[in-house]
Amino acid sequence: MTPIAFSKHIHFLHQTNCILNIFYTIGRLGSSTKQTGKILINGRREALAYGTSAYVTHDDAVLATLTVGEAVNYSAQLQFPNSMSKREKEERAISTITQMGLQDATNTMIGGCLSKGLSEGQKRRLSICIQILTSPSLLLLDEPTSGLDSAASYYVMTRIASLKTRDGIKRTIVASIHQPSSQLFQLFQDLCLLSCGETVYFGPTSAATKFFASRGFPCPPLHNPADHFLRIINKDFKMVEEDCFHIGMKNEDTFKILVKFYSSSKISKQVRKEVATICEKEYGFVERKRRQASFITQCNILLRRSSLHLFRDVSNYWLRIAIFTIAALSLGTIFLDVTSSDASIQARGSLVSFVASVLTFITLLGGFPPFVEQMKVYQRERLNGHYGVSAFVISQTLSPVPYVLLMSLIPGVIAYYLSGLHRGLERFMYFSFVLFACVMWVESLMMVVSSVFSNPNMGITICGGIVGVMILTAGFYRLPNDLPKPFWKYPMYFVSFHKYAFQGLFKNEFLGLTLARDQGGDRGTYIGDKEILRNIWQVEMGHNKWVDLAIMFGIIVFYRLMFLAITKIKEKIKA
Repeated sequence: MTPIAFSKHIHFLHQTNCILNIFYTIGRLGSSTKQTGKILINGRREALAYGTSAYVTHDDAVLATLTVGEAVNYSAQLQFPNSMSKREKEERAISTITQMGLQDATNTMIGGCLSKGLSEGQKRRLSICIQILTSPSLLLLDEPTSGLDSAASYYVMTRIASLKTRDGIKRTIVASIHQPSSQLFQLFQDLCLLSCGETVYFGPTSAATKFFASRGFPCPPLHNPADHFLRIINKDFKMVEEDCFHIGMKNEDTFKILVKFYSSSKISKQVRKEVATICEKEYGFVERKRRQASFITQCNILLRRSSLHLFRDVSNYWLRIAIFTIAALSLGTIFLDVTSSDASIQARGSLVSFVASVLTFITLLGGFPPFVEQMKVYQRERLNGHYGVSAFVISQTLSPVPYVLLMSLIPGVIAYYLSGLHRGLERFMYFSFVLFACVMWVESLMMVVSSVFSNPNMGITICGGIVGVMILTAGFYRLPNDLPKPFWKYPMYFVSFHKYAFQGLFKNEFLGLTLARDQGGDRGTYIGDKEILRNIWQVEMGHNKWVDLAIMFGIIVFYRLMFLAITKIKEKIKA
């Protein structure tokens, strides 16, 4: 088993060479990317079993609020089966951290754009740590040295190269390398050079210099061979006159000559012979699939990790609680102590509607960016088989509950009692439950939209548009009977989440409330609660407010199940 360096990666999916195609066998192609050719593992078409391969992506998708030790430990708890003791998992995590030279940074926060933490090289090594926990036989790395200086790149790759025969396990290590130094280049035993989808060279690294020299492209003395090779085969830029004069032809011509020469060379024939020999053998890449943590354990670990992350991330729920508290103070003082006359009907309806509306937009604007970061971590771990979609949905549903309750209760108390809404503990609790449902619905909507649109800007724009339409067709800004029946009332009014939120809040506020008339000739009489709901707000009185609340939670569950279904369908399509 030998490590192989690639000079390019995603642009060359149509190569039929089986080793090149292994790089893309884990369902990572975008829906707009077309793949042709065969994907073979030791000559057979089969999926890689869990734990036998690992893929270190170009971007380091890790939770910034965790420490190095916590990140690797949680990953070990997820990847290893329940039959392995907690102590054994922790020992494996510590051993892996030491292998990558991160033992001095075990208690260091990973950090991100809002907080300082690990260096880029340390983050890259941490990503590798997480992927090699299960001692995979095949390790794929997408530009592991990108963004690092030459010294850091060399030390990172030295650690990676040392894994090829560690712990008595022979590994194949495949890496695409960005601008390798001469020292780093010597770490690789085999080299594959690609240009415009064609194999220019694939064979031993030590024979590459002789291969180029034999065709009249010798590497100048004291030059980095990797730089020389890439300069010769690069067709993106035309050679300057000095280079053309030096080699005696244009780079378009050199490319054609090298491709033709390699296809008929002894090295190419030897590679094809080895591939044919592998294809003829009667064995697969792995004999059995490795076990991982049980579903209950996955849910438990993800819930604990997500709860810790949310507690430490002040830019997410803590910031939203603070902003919504300020908004509640503003609303409470603007609608301070509304009267008990019929003049307060509009004020009461406006207040409860606006509270539900503003909370949804605060949740969307403040919650979408952090959620996108969590989705990146989920997508990386899911593609590597660490856990299932269902476990992620359950953890994402339960971990925010304490913070959503705080968002509902603290600002809710302020807005409710400052404005003098209909008093009573049961009424206040219903008011808070509706606010709770509004936040959970927006977060469910974010999950659905992000599963379809991975771009954060597009996702938040689409979510904002959906929320806006839901609010406008909910029966407050335009009364239900005034909505145009085609489309806006049927079906938009009935599928609007805020329709049930507004109607539940109206029933909660006005049922049992008798207001004195202080306008017109009926001054001194009272207006009944049902008259207000039927005639002024056009509320459906066929069911009580708890049915509206139940429908809201039903919509939330439906959105979560929709996210689950979309994700699974996309995985099947990619597979």
